[in-house]
Amino acid sequence: MSDNMPQAPPDLKLHDDGEASRAAAVSRKRYFGRGLPYMDLEDLKGHLIVIEGSDGVGRTTQIQLLKSWLQVKGYGVLETGWTRSQLVGSTIDLAKAGHAMNNLTWNLLYATDFADRLEHEIIPGLRSGFIVLADRYYYTALARAAVRHSNLDWIRALFGFAIEPDFVVYLRVDVDTLFERVIRSSGLDYWEAGIDQNPGCDPYESFCRFQKKLIREFNRLAREFGFKTVDARGSVDSVQVKLRKLVAQYLGIEMTADDLTILATRP
Repeated sequence: MSDNMPQAPPDLKLHDDGEASRAAAVSRKRYFGRGLPYMDLEDLKGHLIVIEGSDGVGRTTQIQLLKSWLQVKGYGVLETGWTRSQLVGSTIDLAKAGHAMNNLTWNLLYATDFADRLEHEIIPGLRSGFIVLADRYYYTALARAAVRHSNLDWIRALFGFAIEPDFVVYLRVDVDTLFERVIRSSGLDYWEAGIDQNPGCDPYESFCRFQKKLIREFNRLAREFGFKTVDARGSVDSVQVKLRKLVAQYLGIEMTADDLTILATRP
C-alpha cells in the first residue's frame, strides 16, 4: 500500500450532540464470481461506494465533490477509476488511440486494469478502513459488453473477481443532455460515440445510437442490482446535494444545512 495513503479514520464519530455513533455496519465482502484466490476478504472494514453512469454524465466531478465533503466530515477516502491502473492504464490509452481493438482485446485489457486496481488499491484501502469511491465499476464492463455484443456469460465470469460493492449510485441522464455536456467538455470520442459499432455513420448519429443502447443497459442493471438512482440532468450542485443525501443515509451521517450548501468555490 502506498506510503502517502492518508491515515485511516477512527471507528467512532461524534455528532454535534456529543453522542458517539458508528457508521453503517459493513457486511462481509464477497466476490461476484470465483474471485482472486490469493486475496483474503476477511476484515475489510471500509465501505466500497460506486458511482456509475454513461460517458460524460459527470461522475468524476461529482466524486471529487463527494470526496472533499466526506473528508471534511472526518472520513479517510480513497478514489479509484477506470483505466487508472499503473500496470496497464497507459497501454489501454495507446490501444484505443489506434481505433483497431476488437472486443476480446478490449475486455481483457479492462479486466487487467480492474484486477490490478482491486489488488493494489481497493482491497488495501478497505482493509485500512477507508471509504473507497469507485468511478465506474463492474457494471460498466457489463453494460459495454452488452452493447458491443460480447458473450455476457463470459464477461460475468471474466470480471468475477470483482468485490460486490456496499452501495451503488447510478447517475441517469438522457442522450440529448449527455451530448450537450460531451460537446462542451472533451468533444466526441471515437469509442464513447460507438463509431466502432457504426462504421461510416455520422459521429453525432453514432453517438446517439450507441449511448441510447448504453443507457438502456444501465437502466436494466439498475433494476437487476438495486442501484440508487439520481436524475443527473440538473446542475452540478443539485446533483451533488442528492448524492450527499443518499451517501449520508447509507453511512449514518447527520446532515446539516452546511452539508446542503454547495460550494461557491469548488476544487
